[in-house]
Amino acid sequence: MGKNTISTSFSELGLSAELCNAVSELGYETPTPIQEKAIPIILMSRDVMGSAQTGTGKTASFTLPMLDILNSGIAKARMPRSLILAPTRELAAQVSESFEKFSVNHKLSMALLIGGVSFSDQESALEKGVDVLIATPGRLLDHIERGKVLLQDVKILVIDEADRMLDMGFIPDVDRIVSLLPKIRQTLFFSATLSDEIHKIGARFVLNPKIVEVARVAQTASTITQYICNTNPKSKQDQLRKLLKEEPINNAVIFCNRKKDISSLVKALKVHKFNVAALHGDMTQSAKLAALKAFKNGDTQYLIASDVAARGLDIPSVSHVFNYDIPSNAEDYVHRIGRTGRAGRTGRAFTLVANSDDKKYLSAIEQLISTTIPEHLAGTSTKNIDELESLPKEIAHVGKRKKIKEGKKIGVTIEPQNAQKTKVQSEKRPPAWTGGNNFGDPETIPEFLR
Repeated sequence: MGKNTISTSFSELGLSAELCNAVSELGYETPTPIQEKAIPIILMSRDVMGSAQTGTGKTASFTLPMLDILNSGIAKARMPRSLILAPTRELAAQVSESFEKFSVNHKLSMALLIGGVSFSDQESALEKGVDVLIATPGRLLDHIERGKVLLQDVKILVIDEADRMLDMGFIPDVDRIVSLLPKIRQTLFFSATLSDEIHKIGARFVLNPKIVEVARVAQTASTITQYICNTNPKSKQDQLRKLLKEEPINNAVIFCNRKKDISSLVKALKVHKFNVAALHGDMTQSAKLAALKAFKNGDTQYLIASDVAARGLDIPSVSHVFNYDIPSNAEDYVHRIGRTGRAGRTGRAFTLVANSDDKKYLSAIEQLISTTIPEHLAGTSTKNIDELESLPKEIAHVGKRKKIKEGKKIGVTIEPQNAQKTKVQSEKRPPAWTGGNNFGDPETIPEFLR
């Protein structure tokens, strides 16, 4: 390709023409803030201690310069030239995918060492010699103990998601692995947060690092519009189905707190003809990868997941995130909704609040992000509002009156412009009926009300 195909912004960071062309062909035009700050420093062979919010392009901030640095040199059998440690299989696979898509113009070899995959296949890759070794700490130690991998030729070490490593108790394993590496190397240490504890841990691995910080974990991306939906435990599934029908969804991740809730929600949504798949920790590695592939390819529209996927999904086109269960950890909320609104795109996030515990967790989330999340009212999706705003003034006014009538049916108040505020009471229902009165789905209407 000619030079006119090179992305000027990426080339200014010092990346090679071949790499800039690969980036441009994938549709990336300008680097994200973390890429803009980290790439030039990494290319200068400096150690880096970086903190970046999820969804900011952090993975590419180290994979891109590593490709150029490693482009010259030959890998020896069982002696990788670089090592990337990630806390989970999903994150390691994500980094592997990043290398594969960006390395089309580079002749570099790579191996992925994660659990749930045959040892023999991984050993075969190591025997051939690899330029880039991506691994979880546990599986790498298994191979080291078998004598199948030697680390004395590693020139670049990347420790990714260090805060997650700490949470999962992997820091002792990382210490053991790093003790087997050469003292003279380049180390790139990344974390979602750079707390005092993370700083102390990082200081053991890096030498005179350049600190690169882009955004605190307490911040949610400005590209994400957030809502809460007040409901109750019995009506949660009904509320979710209405949102899925109302919203202009490309694809969406729906989060549950427990694996058994994922299974029941998958079954319930399939009954109503929604194209859904599950992703949780009890699935085999091959089943997880198949579910992720189907979601990325567009074969599955809705992925119902546990927090195992919160930091492992890197799909820029995800338009919506739904917290079917609100997370008990406020920071998990930030990571969850970070699956949408990525790489400059806009996204929408909805959280169902069904009981007193949910309200307590919501309060902690709002305190963390320093934002009061507005309530989403039924019938006010972007699709409906955009259609209404595009109508002539007289017709739009009639449309708003219609919305008010619909609002009365479901016990909410929707006021037209300049209208006097009134209290709308829920309609009375027979004493024997103890269910909800939101009958958007005909199947939910009891026999005596049909």
